[in-house]
Amino acid sequence: MSDIYAYISLFFSSLLASTILPFGSEAVFGVMIHKGFNAGLCLLAATLGNTLGGVTSYALGYLGKWEWLEKYFGIKKEKVAAQKKYADKYGGILAFLTWLPIIGDPLAVALGFFKVPFISVIIWMTLGKFLRYLIVYLLLIEIF
Repeated sequence: MSDIYAYISLFFSSLLASTILPFGSEAVFGVMIHKGFNAGLCLLAATLGNTLGGVTSYALGYLGKWEWLEKYFGIKKEKVAAQKKYADKYGGILAFLTWLPIIGDPLAVALGFFKVPFISVIIWMTLGKFLRYLIVYLLLIEIF
């Protein structure tokens, strides 16, 4: 029964890592792989948690308003509108990059703000986050 708590912990650490909190879920993932936990369940828990965290960032952006950007962040509408051309051109494919450090979370917020279709975002976001953990796993099994 204690194994289930480990997978739940990995899920939540991955969720937190995909928010603005400075937390690295790869360490928890790596320790669990090293300790012999089921790799498939670790990949599933980490991917789902990290994707859900990205979806929360997307949702925050979706709820955002132009007026808030100017009032609270001093960002002019023209500057944001210039960035919208990328969201219009590439759409949900950009969500594949939300696993990246530093730019991933703001990218998820921007995709929500620009109302990029959710289905496309969730598919590409999940794929990108899964591949990141898969690569970490493959590197770890080479090390261990």
